[in-house]
Amino acid sequence: MAIITLLTDSGESDHYVGAVKAKIISINPGITLVDISHKILPCDIAHGAYVLKSVFRDFPKGTVHLVGVDASGNRDDQYLALQMEEHFFVGVDNGLFGLISDQHHQQVVQLNSINPVDSTFPEKDILAPAAAKLASGVAISTLGKPLPAFRKMLNRQVKATRRIIAGHVIRVDNYGNLITNINKVDFEILTKGRNFTIQFGGEKFRRIHTNYSQAEQGDCFLIFNSMGLLEIGIYKGNASELLGLLYDSPVNVTFEE
Repeated sequence: MAIITLLTDSGESDHYVGAVKAKIISINPGITLVDISHKILPCDIAHGAYVLKSVFRDFPKGTVHLVGVDASGNRDDQYLALQMEEHFFVGVDNGLFGLISDQHHQQVVQLNSINPVDSTFPEKDILAPAAAKLASGVAISTLGKPLPAFRKMLNRQVKATRRIIAGHVIRVDNYGNLITNINKVDFEILTKGRNFTIQFGGEKFRRIHTNYSQAEQGDCFLIFNSMGLLEIGIYKGNASELLGLLYDSPVNVTFEE
């Protein structure tokens, strides 16, 4: 089954997403289209990368992911098709794809390099045809000139020692929950039965829950979510508003000797 996912910052009040879908199914009506999100904040590469990284592996290998986040890009940005972790991605070489995986890419080609098209709507005119061809079984190598690499940006890195893990909030989700870059594997390696204190926004906690509902309504919970990342929330409330924490706010775990 041919699948194309769509992730854009186009919103849902205009014709843009519909036009991209129309282009794809006009090339191959048998393609299954799946909307990941069209509410990525405009030109927010970090937001788009977080959402894509969170979900792309849940789709079958061979899925094509069309990413139209900051699709107009900067003056020198190129359009590309990329194969990585047995998935295909089409989008702009603006650094987003370098944030979704630490694995080396399998193939990458420059789109719109053989018969270039000038477009004010590259999601429809450049990315959609490339995605439709990939989903229809066309080899990625035929879509453009090969590239040795693509642009990579650096995520906020956790600093970890035997005594402390220093992390940050990397996403405030729709519920106001604070998702950090502190992962469960590092935490368990460093804990080894030791007592710990998690500090953020003037608050200190010494317990991690295994389920959201273990907290009382209005109380704070800390949990390792389905991605294995430390998440801070208020049960039935908005943690970002109530705790005054935003993207990039520091979150530290200290361990007792």
